[in-house]
Amino acid sequence: MDYEVIGTGDRRLNNLALLVYAIQAISLFTGLPALVGLVINYLKLPDVRGTLFESHFRWQIRTFWWMLLWSVVGGLLAWILVGFVILGVAWLWFVYRIIRGFLALNDGKAMPL
Repeated sequence: MDYEVIGTGDRRLNNLALLVYAIQAISLFTGLPALVGLVINYLKLPDVRGTLFESHFRWQIRTFWWMLLWSVVGGLLAWILVGFVILGVAWLWFVYRIIRGFLALNDGKAMPL
């Protein structure tokens, strides 16, 4: 089997992307850590430009903003009960995005932009 050699800089960026996926996973149960992950993404985005990690950072950023949007919409509509459905679907979508991103990172693949 051939294994791709990862340089020290790439390993550091890989670990950072992995950390943000872990933070997002933790935020499934408490929302605030996702904000920490978002800050990391924006602060380190210049460091990952032109690498496969850029696609992961952008994936994580989009995941955060879309989840925030659907959480607000679901929260506002919760009083008519449809909001709870929106919140449930958004939570499942968030789980999917974390798992899909983590698996692609583990395989050394970029995420679609």
